[in-house]
Amino acid sequence: MAEPAWMAHAWAEIGQREGGGAVDNPRIAAFYRDVGHGEITHDEVAWCAAFVGAVFERSGIASTRSLLARSYLRWGEGIADGRLGAVAVFTRGADPASGHVAFYLDADDTHLFVLGGNQGDAVSVRAIPRSRLLGLRWPHGTGAVPEQGGENPSAKADFDMALAHVLEMEGGWTEDPHDPGGPTNFGVTLAVLAAYRGIAVDATSFPLLRQALRDIGRDEVRAIYLRRYWQPCRAEAMPPAFALMHFDASVNHGLGASSRLLQQAVGVDIDGEIGPATLAACAAQPVSRLLQRYADLRRARYRSLPHFWRFGRGWLARVDATLATALKLATRNPGGDTPMTEGRETPRLPMPASEGEAPSKWWGQSLTVWGALITAASTVVPAVGPLIGIEITGEAVKQLGGQAVQVAQALGGLAGTFLTIYGRIRATTRLERRSMTVHL
Repeated sequence: MAEPAWMAHAWAEIGQREGGGAVDNPRIAAFYRDVGHGEITHDEVAWCAAFVGAVFERSGIASTRSLLARSYLRWGEGIADGRLGAVAVFTRGADPASGHVAFYLDADDTHLFVLGGNQGDAVSVRAIPRSRLLGLRWPHGTGAVPEQGGENPSAKADFDMALAHVLEMEGGWTEDPHDPGGPTNFGVTLAVLAAYRGIAVDATSFPLLRQALRDIGRDEVRAIYLRRYWQPCRAEAMPPAFALMHFDASVNHGLGASSRLLQQAVGVDIDGEIGPATLAACAAQPVSRLLQRYADLRRARYRSLPHFWRFGRGWLARVDATLATALKLATRNPGGDTPMTEGRETPRLPMPASEGEAPSKWWGQSLTVWGALITAASTVVPAVGPLIGIEITGEAVKQLGGQAVQVAQALGGLAGTFLTIYGRIRATTRLERRSMTVHL
């Protein structure tokens, strides 16, 4: 099934976490405000329902505007099937008034996999036992998400192309003791796999997770990259060339860091949230220029990391390879070097003759040609004139004055030289032959 529109808002908040202690995360406080509880400013207040409500309010769908998870049991319409993006309501402890609410992603025989807030004090993906499920709900008036044979074909092609590049960059199994990510396979760390499967990492689960990571299948790898990186980083809203660069950065730097790098590259306020303002700024700039700037920022960030001595050469090579691939992709796509906004193009100079059929003009319109003719008339004719029957007589010289002739020649030569240089600077078109008759 295709993903409903509201899930883009949910994925955009993945990784948001309570501040801890006296520090409060303003992004979590925004959830309270969006559902009408702006008086709450501390993120310790249970906020799973606030998260779900904020996602719907931002999508133009009325929520319950309640902070009680079980309020969603009376909202929308009940559904029996596990539908991507449905609201799943669960029990929490023995208190019948308590509960938990999140968005349904997938399920197996024993667990539901959900994306929700206040899951481990963060917006995250968790596995919750089926035995705790109270009900699944769907918004009124939105209908079921239509079957489309899977993902949108164009979006699927963009993602698969970007994923193929990332997997090539990441390689296979590694367990470098200097790598803070620990065991990694196809770029998926053990911690990421554990979070995706909803399993806590401890002394008991570690060896099992390590083996599972070594044996991970391509379908699960694809699902992890799609749900954990591609969708949250908003790559689907970007042209393929830039989506490739931003997706690769999100995988290698992390979602928060890549979002800030992107915002720095496009020149907007840096808050780590890829929203309409950031996407609009992306759309207003030529893709190739933005790619170069983004790549420079990535290189600078790598050089600032403590493990650059160990992995720096590979990191920089990765940026170079990603930039080269993205620039080729931008060149192949129409408008690849123009701003992303539809209908807006950067001015283009006429192509050189070797690249296409450039416009032409008559040679008589060329300042360069006329400059050369004036120079010749002023400096060459007096010298070679007698050889072809044109002579400046001694009487004429007496009448005009020898100095006047020299000044005229010098001024003519200067004017001709100036017109030659100026005409060459202005020239942007080829000369064409045109027949003309000169009467002497």
